This record gives sequence, structure tokens and C-alpha cells, in this order.
Amino acid sequence: MSVASDMGHTLRNTAHSVNIKERLDFSCAVFDAVGGLIANAPHIPVHLGSMADTVKAILSDRKGRMKAGDLYLTNNPYRGGSHLPDTTVVCPVFSPKGDLRFFTAARGHHADIGGITPGSMPAEAKDLLEEGVLIDDFLLVRDGRFREAELIQLLSEAPYPVRNLTERVFDLKAQIAACHKGIVELTRMVDRYGWETVRRYMDFIQDNAEFSVQQALAKFLSGDDPFIAGFEDRLDDGTPLRVNIEIRGGEDPPSTVRAMIDFTGTGSRHRGDNLNAPLSVTRSAVLYVVRALTGDDIPLNSGCLRPITLRVPEGTILNPPFSAPVATGNVETSQRIVDVLLGALGVAGASQGTMNNLLFEVEGESPYYETIAGGSGALDGCPGASGVQVHMTNTRITDPEILEVRHPGVRLRRFTLRRGSGGRGRYPGGAGLIREIEFNKPATLSILSERRVVPPYGMAGGGNGQRGVNRLRRADGTIEELGHRAVLKLKAGESIRIETPGGGGFGKENA
Repeated sequence: MSVASDMGHTLRNTAHSVNIKERLDFSCAVFDAVGGLIANAPHIPVHLGSMADTVKAILSDRKGRMKAGDLYLTNNPYRGGSHLPDTTVVCPVFSPKGDLRFFTAARGHHADIGGITPGSMPAEAKDLLEEGVLIDDFLLVRDGRFREAELIQLLSEAPYPVRNLTERVFDLKAQIAACHKGIVELTRMVDRYGWETVRRYMDFIQDNAEFSVQQALAKFLSGDDPFIAGFEDRLDDGTPLRVNIEIRGGEDPPSTVRAMIDFTGTGSRHRGDNLNAPLSVTRSAVLYVVRALTGDDIPLNSGCLRPITLRVPEGTILNPPFSAPVATGNVETSQRIVDVLLGALGVAGASQGTMNNLLFEVEGESPYYETIAGGSGALDGCPGASGVQVHMTNTRITDPEILEVRHPGVRLRRFTLRRGSGGRGRYPGGAGLIREIEFNKPATLSILSERRVVPPYGMAGGGNGQRGVNRLRRADGTIEELGHRAVLKLKAGESIRIETPGGGGFGKENA
């Protein structure tokens, strides 16, 4: 975990974009020689659970042809990616004798990777290529040479090319630096402890994660009776998300416990927008939930999923066919997968269930992207937290000073808690936020959000959290309420106000 953390520090310190340097929208991790996730830094859950699939895809393509010093670039959501702006640099790590021992990988959300709207998350994309440049398996570095000319050609000759090539190149160099830092620290670790010890501990921590998850699942059992539960929630457009969970085994020993997580009954793939979540993202959400159930300070790794059988029918919104657009599914649908899992287990009220994605390009400036925090759901014995990023995201908000210096075409007018927006209950849900940004120049803006129609549910008699609200204030002061998804052309003097959802409460208020 310390190796991955050091990789993250290097990435942040050398990155150029606000999105990576200030918002910390990146993830770093270490993998074994077959692509299993060993350990990560506490970065972005939706990245970390899917990156193992990315490494395995590169390994499958390049096995026997990789060389020491190679670095590969990919963002394919159907081969372990999350959505196209999340680009991943993968680096194999060899022994002095040439044996493959590890992989290091760094994934960063780039502020723009092309597509039909600035920020590469168009609200109404009908095909993956409308969301940006698709990179399946690109050799980024070989024999010490950064293949910059080839990279620029790749990013600029797509149907909808990248808008800010210079920033993309700078951030990719930072991801390369992070992977190199991982090599240095892993080599130092092997030199200190010996390869056999390190190899055994890579196995041990995955075995321990498996057992920790089994212990957590065993708490839902009563004697020899299985735990069987289902839950359904709906996206704001009415698409159902349904899960059935079945846990079987014995409380003692917990090593016999297994769980089936079945998403049969979930709605079909979306054809008119990009709420589809690739299978790797669905798996990430499951991994996050089972890791969270343990309550132990263990690395998120592939061992957590060993006791889990996952069933996600093909052709659904959670396992769409190739070329279905996925930009919003990665950020919004992933949050709602967590909601239905926690709802079936009965352990928490729903958190805000959205990342409140705000993307804009001010005239003459580079694209900007942020996600906005909200309320978390309450648990039995614990109220929800207010104004926090929840579940599948773990980014910061850009400091007002940084936002206005790097993007002088905007001004932050208001940023405060949305008091009273959490659900009532014995343990109340956390409050959302209010964030208002005024535009001093014309701009193109996109909003991708959820929980504007369907509120965050309460649990065990707790009240629902308040729904989010998106509003446009015209220059003459007129207020217009927007839907949960919007693409706008703004004039100078207009502003956007985002009120994020509160979390659901837990338990009856006077119980």
C-alpha cells in the first residue's frame, strides 16, 4: 500500500491538469504477474476494482512480447476501463533475470479526451466513439523513448479528437513517472526482504482478504439458514436496478461462506444515452461493497472477490455490448449499484447516489470537470456525514482560488452545506451541498446527475434524503430548473446552481 501511495504522490506532484493535481482524480495500484490486484492507495474505488481487468487485457495482448521499460496506454471500457477520460498507463516489472514479477499501473481522469462535447462526457452520446478517443493497447514507451509523435497522431486523428493535446501529454508523463516510482519502490522492497518473502506475502494478503470477506458475510447468517434478500431502485429515467443476494455456508468456520450476487431483472442497455456501466465497473462496485463490509484495515485486492459469484446478464445496463456509450454509467450508475447492494443487505440508508458531474469549457480556456459531494446515508448507530464524496468516488473539490486562477472565466458565488437535506430518523442522513458558479464569458456546460427524481431511500424506517436540484440563473435574474441531465450554451453573467442530495436516515425518529 505504501508503494501505491508513493506512486500517487509522484503523480500528483508532476501532473499539470487541475483534475489530477488538485481534485486528485487518479488511482495507483500494484498487481502480481498474472494481473491480480495486490494493493492500492486509498484513491478512487471505481478505478481500482476495474484496473485488474485492464492489466490482464494488456498481459493477454502482449504476453511474451513485453520488455523491461515498456509502458502501455489504454482506456477501453470493455477491457477493464471505466470510461474514456480515465486513461491507464500500465508498466510490467521484471527481475534482473527477466522474469515478470509485478505490474504497476496509474489511472487518471483527463479533463478531455475528445468526443462531441468538452469534457468527453456528452449527455446524449449514442456510440462510444462520440465520447472521445478509444485507446485499446498503445505502446507509450519502449527502450526509453516516449513515443510522443505517435501519441499525438493517435489523439488528434480520431473522429472527435482531443481538445488540449499539451495538457494530455503532460499528464501522461506524470502517470509514467508514477509507474517508474512504483518500480523503484518494489525493487527496494525485494532487495530488503527477498523475492520469496515478497511473493508469499502477495499470496497471504489476498488469502487474508478472502477470509475477512467471508467473516463479514457470515454475520448475515443465522445458524444453517441462508441469507436471501433482494432490492430494487430506479434511475431517474425509470430504468430498474435490481439485485438478489444469497449467502450460504456456516458461521463457524466462516471459510465455508459463499455469496451469489445476481443482477437479473435490471433494465436493458441504454440506447439513447450513456448510463450503461461496463462489466468492470459493475465488478468494481461489488468489490467496494464487500471490502467495506469487512470493517478491517486491509488492502482492497482481488482476494475480496473470491467468495463471490457474480451474475450480470449480458445486454443489461450493467453488462452492455461493445460500443454502447458508458461515460455516465461509470460515474452515476456505479453509485446506484452500491445503493441497491447496501439496500439488499439492509445496512445503510442510501447516500446521495450521484457524483453531480459538472463539465464546462469557457470561451478561450481549457475544459474543466468536477464532481460535487453530498450527504452519506446513515447506519445503525451512526448518522450520515455531510458534504462528503461517497462510495465510488473519492475526489476533492477544487479550491476556489485554484478554480478562479486556472479558469478566470468563472467565479465561485456560493459553496455551503444544504442544511436539512438529510433524511430524518433515529440516525439522520448527512446533508448535501449548494454550489453556484457564475460565468464571466460564454461557455458550453454539461450536467450529469442522478437522484433528481428518485430520492435517496431511508432504511429501517428512516426518512428519505432530499433530491438534488439543478438550476440556471439567467443574467436578468430569472431562475430555470433543469433536469438531471443537461447541455447548455451559457452567456456571460449566467450561473449554475447545483444542490446535491442528502443521505437517507436509519431507524424511526422516535424509536
